[in-house]
Amino acid sequence: MKEISITTQFSVFESIEELSKDTQDLMNEAIAIRKKAYAPYSKFRVGAALLLDNGQIVLGSNQENAAYPSGLCAERVAIYHAGAIYPDAKILKIAITAASDTNQTKAPIPPCGSCRQSIAEYEIKQETPIEIYFMGEIGVIYQSASLKNLLPFMFDKKFL
Repeated sequence: MKEISITTQFSVFESIEELSKDTQDLMNEAIAIRKKAYAPYSKFRVGAALLLDNGQIVLGSNQENAAYPSGLCAERVAIYHAGAIYPDAKILKIAITAASDTNQTKAPIPPCGSCRQSIAEYEIKQETPIEIYFMGEIGVIYQSASLKNLLPFMFDKKFL
């Protein structure tokens, strides 16, 4: 038997004010769209904002449905919308924020597995990393330079 070790690295920002101005703006867009999420079942609202290389910002919020799992996460709403409207644009960074209607979310909330795979698809397609910033309602913000930190064993087209 052989063992392998995988190391990931994240930057931690104590507040939004520590982020660069463009990333602060992006996170504030994610916070604003999070408040418009349709989450009557989970009461858990998520907002995502993408910055594209053409300067456009694309937003998404989670959209739930009583017929589980027909809803869609905020990250995928934003990514798929960007892919449909700006198919040749690259995603430079994504800001994600999550909050519960029932208790304050203080820990950074990372993308779920399905969203990680969707981000991976676009990172591989565009052949450049996507910076990912994620936070709860309040508190610290984690930054990953690439999805590879969140999903080191990515499944992609080379396996098909």
